[in-house]
Amino acid sequence: MTITHQQLLDAGVHFGHIKRKWNPNMAPYIFMERNGVHIIDLNKTIAKIDEAARGLKQIAKSGKRILFIATKKQAKSYIAEQSKKINMPYVTERWQGGMLTNFATIRKTIKKISAIDKMATNGTFDNISKKERLMVTRQKDKLEMQLGSIVDLTRLPAALFIVDISKEHIAVSEARKLNIPTFAIVDTNSDPRTVDFAIPANDDSAQSIKVIVDYIVGEIEVGLSERQTERVIEDKTEETTEKSERRIDDEANEAEKALRRKNAKAGMDADLKSKELRKRRSKGDDFSDNKKGGGGADKRPRGRR
Repeated sequence: MTITHQQLLDAGVHFGHIKRKWNPNMAPYIFMERNGVHIIDLNKTIAKIDEAARGLKQIAKSGKRILFIATKKQAKSYIAEQSKKINMPYVTERWQGGMLTNFATIRKTIKKISAIDKMATNGTFDNISKKERLMVTRQKDKLEMQLGSIVDLTRLPAALFIVDISKEHIAVSEARKLNIPTFAIVDTNSDPRTVDFAIPANDDSAQSIKVIVDYIVGEIEVGLSERQTERVIEDKTEETTEKSERRIDDEANEAEKALRRKNAKAGMDADLKSKELRKRRSKGDDFSDNKKGGGGADKRPRGRR
């Protein structure tokens, strides 16, 4: 899967902000100025997209979670759709301060959603007034709107993917404090030094965001499928190893049984031989005694005739 210059041009990725709003730290990524508007260098954009895609692909392949953040109206609906597609957490409503740095408290708040669900199923709602029931339901709706998209996020994410770091500066700041890698679409009015992997592009156009997110999500899907394939291969390898070990154990047991049978047979043969030898010896002793007795009766010296 590749992304081309034509795709980026058609989506308007190269359009930056007007000159008076630019951030000087974006100078390396600006190709030229036209009619007072900065034009982004798409060669560098493609290089940065590939670099970010490779990093996110490896994170997904390792089984870790990536948190997508986009609260601006041009991006929020599409980010939510694509995040659900790859089963990753996302934030498209207002960023709650401390969502990363105070994650333990956020988790406790998220648990209230499941607690309210239990109240609805175990009959607690039947024992409270209509007004209380309405208040609890409204509280649940508010929590789901704010935090429902990160219910499955049981630990801090391994990386953040952000659209417009100027708008999401609080999330960027929290990630930097916790040393969480940040991947972001950065326009000419933002400072690319605040994130680890900056993708210079137009972050105000829905089409620009769409074409970049499509490519990123595609690479993440590849990483997830590779992880699934590796797990299947590992399971098959473990199964084959277990079968081999069982076969080796069976062969060893059979060899041990055969050796025992052989030893038992050899012992029986030795016993028979020893018995037979004792019998022979006893017969030989009787024969020698008889021979001694018969020969001793006539031991007188013979005289000359």
